[in-house]
Amino acid sequence: QVQLVESGGGLVQAGGSLILSCGASERTFNTYGMGWFRQAPGKEREFVAAISWNGATTYYADSVKGRFTISRDNGRNTVVLQMNSLKADDTAVYYCARGITAGISTTRFQYNLWGQGTQVTVSS
Repeated sequence: QVQLVESGGGLVQAGGSLILSCGASERTFNTYGMGWFRQAPGKEREFVAAISWNGATTYYADSVKGRFTISRDNGRNTVVLQMNSLKADDTAVYYCARGITAGISTTRFQYNLWGQGTQVTVSS
């Protein structure tokens, strides 16, 4: 059974940094685009960042552009979200997801496999 497992969440002060990691248990990991989403209490799950199958193309939500960086290591079946200059508004559960195509996808409906989520809390 294919799984995505996130790690790296936690509590950080505003202005700080965190690195989220997502590991995939499948040999075909490198054929799919990957993404990160987040969901704050009482809000819809929203797109954060996406990366194409080979890492050549990335895309970010305006709210995180310039602060977050998505990358992937296909040899290790891992996708990473580097988060810098964190704000209280970044507080949410962060989810890793596998796209249904090899390219960039920005909506929830373009992803068909999700991790369990990892909590990120930014204190102001």
